[in-house]
Amino acid sequence: MRMDNDSTVSEFILLGLPIKPEEQGMYSALFLAMYLTTVLGNLLIILLIRLDSHLHTPMYFFLSHLAFTDMSFSSVTAPKMLMNMLTHSQSISYAGCVSQVYFFSIFADIDSFLLTSMAYDRYVAICHPLHYITIMSQNLCVLLVVVSWALSSANTLVHTLLFARLSHFRNNTIPHYFCEISALLELSISDTTINELVILPLGTVIITVPFICILVSYGRIGVTVLRTPSIKGICKALSTCGSHLSVVSLYYGAIIGLYFVPSSNNTNDKDVILSVIYSLVIPMLNPFIYSLRNRDIKGALRDIFSRKLCLQ
Repeated sequence: MRMDNDSTVSEFILLGLPIKPEEQGMYSALFLAMYLTTVLGNLLIILLIRLDSHLHTPMYFFLSHLAFTDMSFSSVTAPKMLMNMLTHSQSISYAGCVSQVYFFSIFADIDSFLLTSMAYDRYVAICHPLHYITIMSQNLCVLLVVVSWALSSANTLVHTLLFARLSHFRNNTIPHYFCEISALLELSISDTTINELVILPLGTVIITVPFICILVSYGRIGVTVLRTPSIKGICKALSTCGSHLSVVSLYYGAIIGLYFVPSSNNTNDKDVILSVIYSLVIPMLNPFIYSLRNRDIKGALRDIFSRKLCLQ
């Protein structure tokens, strides 16, 4: 434990996942495979959208940004977790910890805003199909992404600056596999009143307001779908929303379980496991959800392979 006389921390010790030492090797291989699948799967989504002109639509524009965000989100915590598991070193520098707090928060927030933009896109496509091209213009799509980054950056900057002023801690042992902000606040012996008054409410607003917007969008979609006289029309509307609804359910299900559902026993273990699902499992599943349930993505993939075969 490297701490000077006035309890200023130069590095933190990450206790990691609740895994037995003899099982570290097996889980290291599993998480490495999951991380590589996350990176390659999301890169494939970005590549397909980039190469196939049929996918140059607002929905896939947002999806390409979501794929980049998911890949980056996993990259904030997974490489360090894997390195610590493989080298049996649990330390992370103070600067590295601040960086994790910043990037984990910003990519989590952008994910939330992008899912909201995609819900709005589906709302316009189903409820106002005749005006879809006019409403979902390229300028609006770019604006929504820029605003997502701007709001996320502002919120994250507040998180990071308020955390950076807390330089004194009772010890430097974090019961987690990455620098999780609430665990760090519990360790601080500095005054955290401002953090609690600003960071937690602000973070809650950043998550709940987009979630409410998504619920409103799908509520309006539901009303429109129920007014559709044909079963075929209902099935078509549901098919365009299925992938997005699956991702939203996974994303907000993990957040609700992590931050809003209290647990009396093994609270820390539950939080760590849910964090793995939130930051590694869900970004890994997203490419599968959008490829297996999406005819456009599967068609683009077949076209790419067909072109390769023709060239050979």
